[in-house]
Amino acid sequence: MKRKIWKEIRSDVVIVLVALAIGLMLNKFVIANAQVPSSSMETTVMAGDRIFVNRLSYVFAEPKRGDIVTFIYPDDGETLYLKRVMGLPGETIQGKNGTIYIDGQPLEKDFTQEVSRDDFGPYTVPADCYFMMGDNRNDSWDSRYWEHTFVEKADIIGRAVFSYFPHPRVLK
Repeated sequence: MKRKIWKEIRSDVVIVLVALAIGLMLNKFVIANAQVPSSSMETTVMAGDRIFVNRLSYVFAEPKRGDIVTFIYPDDGETLYLKRVMGLPGETIQGKNGTIYIDGQPLEKDFTQEVSRDDFGPYTVPADCYFMMGDNRNDSWDSRYWEHTFVEKADIIGRAVFSYFPHPRVLK
């Protein structure tokens, strides 16, 4: 009888340990869970939203304009930020009179209904780097204002896939 109980306990412990190991591996290498602290991405991502980030998004692909990504803030090397990729490597990005220009051409889809009050640039994005902007352009601390203007690809954690609480939706 004691042997049977011991086998059941050992079996349960093994199951719990395997589940914990899988969870830790997923969290470290596949997904990240984050809570959005600010309004810089509103109305796409609201302050307080909890999101899942796909860490594998850029293993075999490059970030694209419009991707919402988490990354290490280049000015301190530790804080995690959530912004939208706006400028790609080799492009020149500039903002004038509320319009964003890429290589001198107005950007058709700028991912916001808000007109930015600030002119910026022009900035030429270096190789393996990206220019980031928040969707809430008039209330976003982003590449336009940072000391180190660009985010290196190596500092991108992954692409935000969906918000699961309190506003569940796929992020685009």
